[in-house]
Amino acid sequence: MSKFKFMMASSGFAVAMCGLSTAAFAQSTGSLDFEEEIVVTGTTTTDVAGVEIPDTSKAKQVLNQEFLSKQNPGQTVLDSINAIPGVSFQNNDGFGSAGGTLSIRGFGGDRISLTFDGVPLNDSGNYAIYSNQQLSPELIEQVNVNLGSTDVDSPTASATGGTVNYRTRKPYEDFSVRMAGSAGDFGFMRIFASVDTGNLTSSGTRAFFAAEKVDHRNVYGVGKIDKTQVNARVYQPIGDNGDFVSVSGNYNENRNNFFGSVSLASFPTTKDARFANITRCQVAAARPGIRDVSNRCGSAFDYRVNPSNTGNIRGASRFTLSDGLVLSIDPSYQYVKANGGGTTRGNEGSRNGFYGYIGGQPYAGVDLNGDGDLLDQVEILQPSQTQTHRYGVISSLRYDINDQHTVRINYTYDNARHRQTGQIGLLNTDGFAIDPFPVNDPILDVTGTPLTKRDRLSYAILHQVSGEYRGELLDDRLMVNIGVRAPFFTRELNQYCFTTSASGFVDCFGKDDSQNAAYAAANPTYAPPQSRTYKYDKILPNLGFRFRLTDDLSTYGSYAKGLSVPGTDPLYDSLFFADSPSVRPVPETTDSFDLGLRYTSGRVQAQVAAWFSKFENRLARSYDPVLDQTIYRNLGTVDKYGLDGSIAFAVNDNLRLYVFGSLSESEIKENVQTGVVAGSPVFAATAGKQESGSPTNSYGGAFDINAGPVSFGALAKYTGKRFVNDINTREVDGYWLVNLNARVGLEWVGLNDKTYLQFNMYNAFDELFVGGFGGDLTSTSPFVQVGAPRTFTASVNFQF
Repeated sequence: MSKFKFMMASSGFAVAMCGLSTAAFAQSTGSLDFEEEIVVTGTTTTDVAGVEIPDTSKAKQVLNQEFLSKQNPGQTVLDSINAIPGVSFQNNDGFGSAGGTLSIRGFGGDRISLTFDGVPLNDSGNYAIYSNQQLSPELIEQVNVNLGSTDVDSPTASATGGTVNYRTRKPYEDFSVRMAGSAGDFGFMRIFASVDTGNLTSSGTRAFFAAEKVDHRNVYGVGKIDKTQVNARVYQPIGDNGDFVSVSGNYNENRNNFFGSVSLASFPTTKDARFANITRCQVAAARPGIRDVSNRCGSAFDYRVNPSNTGNIRGASRFTLSDGLVLSIDPSYQYVKANGGGTTRGNEGSRNGFYGYIGGQPYAGVDLNGDGDLLDQVEILQPSQTQTHRYGVISSLRYDINDQHTVRINYTYDNARHRQTGQIGLLNTDGFAIDPFPVNDPILDVTGTPLTKRDRLSYAILHQVSGEYRGELLDDRLMVNIGVRAPFFTRELNQYCFTTSASGFVDCFGKDDSQNAAYAAANPTYAPPQSRTYKYDKILPNLGFRFRLTDDLSTYGSYAKGLSVPGTDPLYDSLFFADSPSVRPVPETTDSFDLGLRYTSGRVQAQVAAWFSKFENRLARSYDPVLDQTIYRNLGTVDKYGLDGSIAFAVNDNLRLYVFGSLSESEIKENVQTGVVAGSPVFAATAGKQESGSPTNSYGGAFDINAGPVSFGALAKYTGKRFVNDINTREVDGYWLVNLNARVGLEWVGLNDKTYLQFNMYNAFDELFVGGFGGDLTSTSPFVQVGAPRTFTASVNFQF
């Protein structure tokens, strides 16, 4: 489950400077509708080469399809937003299907709200973001980033670091077919196809259907990446005033092997060392009547699988109830089936007479390798299985009091059933999993109970009410936003295993009551299976202004209160202490301020912002002096502050330039106790230090040249140093990434202007660099990703 960081946006820059833009810059239909009025009543919003800076009260930036279309084929949208100042993304490969790590202004991915047509995509348990499961980029109308704030109807319990929102395009009004094929390094093959029906009725009913298939070898190690995605949307306009109803669907399958993660101490020192051969193995043959011990075939990190099946159904609607009164309702359903993890040794015997998952290993009481005895230890697959069913709705009622004053009220509901288990499975003779989902056919112990390394059921339930006012004053020169959201969040936890340590280790016996009772009697210090319910609520104001100094120049400022409710892991771990309130972590909060200046015209999109965020109750694993244990606990306050800026400039119709940069600092306010030596407390010297894992600065530039049927672009970004730990005793060097793109239109051979060849090169100079990592309190050698190598792809696109 991923966290943190940063990376280079995939190649290129879009060609054309568009004129008028009617895109709105929000996530739900209600927020889109509310902000769309800004476009209508304010100055005209423009974009330069796909970069848009909306004239709102928030620090926000948008990339539209013009920009996204020049990126590597199939690239994750989170890699593309790396061209926005303040955003850091590090891709695990150059294709976007292997995952990556994200941060915004130093906040990791688990503190950033990611939404897709208003649907929350963060994991409901730990808020992780999975970058390799995002929508096919050809179908994304636009992606927008709120730096440090949320929309008032955001369906999130964890958004202290801002939001990333992207929206699906509408079906075309005319019949259209698109086919795109790509090939590249590491056996990369991708096919994308879409069909738009065009208007099927006189009322404008239309739809599209699309599919994507990606397959390639791991860029490091053994194994492969195999991704399949299908999408559809049906759209029905109602009248000619913007009302509509829409239903969309998305289904994504990934079958990935892990790769590229090494300890920092063993990080490759040369480019060739990145591709060290992984020794292929063979599981040792079983020997009847002899105690076999696993030869560990399949235990290497590169043999691990990370499969996922994800899908959602998204509704959207807008209804004008009367003049100036608009209702929007966006319901949704999501399904997730995914796992990740390695192997362990399964025992055919018992442990002190008990059968189950004990001390990190399963004890089955059954023959695991088919040799007819119960003497052996056998290498088995033991992933962390998750299945989630999630229902939600975002509703908004907007009322225009008059041309200058608008209000809206909102209700948001989100209910996630989060089932976390750890069933075990068998390996093939080559060390790879027989079935990447052992939950499909789990191994049973002698009692008939599935062997599982964890077993818990959680419900994450959000009820949220919010309201917002917007006023256009002083002849529309001054815009004021006043908003507030009030989330009421509940976590229902059901732990079916014994919690054996403050670090969350568990021993599991399933529903075998006799074994559970006997184990409880034999281990009275362990926390037995139990259920708990926790409730959280907070009033979160959201204020802002925009003052237009001239038609093109404006200043803006905003304040937003953020909230991040503890995830499931810290809360389950606290059960070891009989759920003592003094141990249970409390929500993190932020107070975020922005003050900026922006200039937007037909040829220039520019913005600079100074920002400050006070981060309270930072949650991390550390030593607790009262309990004499290392647990998840709130560590105090961190001040974060910096500058973000960008300029997109159309020199003329054939040359576009883009420059962007960020400075980001943080200051941990307190030393953190790490233990006791000889009766005296020991502290890590964190006070006054910077948080680990995020770059202290980043900057870059891009250009795009259009010369008739040929266009060429490049985007280069420098990522500054990152501290490895919070005591700042070790850091990793900064690095440059340069991505290139070229496109050749085929109109000159008689084809239409939507048919072209495209070439992309990711990490063109094959930079060797440390990729994503999560940072640590004191460690000097965490596990890190190896940055993506140089990757070339060639594509052909047909559309009519």
